[in-house]
Amino acid sequence: MGPDASQDGSTRVLIVDDQRTLLDLLEIVVGQQPDLECVGAATTGKEAIEMAAQHQPDVVLTDYRLPDIDGVEVTLRIKQEQPDTRVIMLTGHTDDPKVMLRASMAGVSGFLPKESPIWEVLTAIRMAKSGGMLIHPAALAAVLAEARNEASPAPQGFGLTQREREVLDLMGSGLDPQTIARALNLSVHTSRGHVKSILSKLGAHSQLEAVVIAMKAGLVKDTTGA
Repeated sequence: MGPDASQDGSTRVLIVDDQRTLLDLLEIVVGQQPDLECVGAATTGKEAIEMAAQHQPDVVLTDYRLPDIDGVEVTLRIKQEQPDTRVIMLTGHTDDPKVMLRASMAGVSGFLPKESPIWEVLTAIRMAKSGGMLIHPAALAAVLAEARNEASPAPQGFGLTQREREVLDLMGSGLDPQTIARALNLSVHTSRGHVKSILSKLGAHSQLEAVVIAMKAGLVKDTTGA
């Protein structure tokens, strides 16, 4: 734990957006939550990377469109130094599946429309801290369709066990470890253990990145309807 890390167990949040009004609102609302702590608010990608290095947030909430570098590059640079930091990307209507695929491969944990209500933003931050995958089913289907188009002609197994393959298939449907545990009659602890092992074997930094890698490798069943 770094010198600037929280001692009370609260989730440390860094907010990144060049729209000052939205940034100020999010900073105030996050700061009012008893289980959340806003450790910084950045208006550029460069500032976000510097603040992340200084404050070591648990969760970064970043816009995709920033005035200097985009949110994908911000994610890549933060995850290189702090792989356990979760990143949620705010997206607009014009962001296409190719952008979302790039972000997924950079290690983003999920996406949130910029017009989302505040309570949804707070829920997403809390889910990200616990390692959940945050993406609307339709968006997940679009991202996996893009990944499928880039699939390797020679499938890779990554040394996954049969049970891990089952867990991975359910992850590909957008299910979280708790729901996967119920579906496979496992304890939540065991389910999370399988997810952690899958991420390690695939070299992924998030559940979403793992699913995308698996789709490219021909490992995930297409259950999204795309």
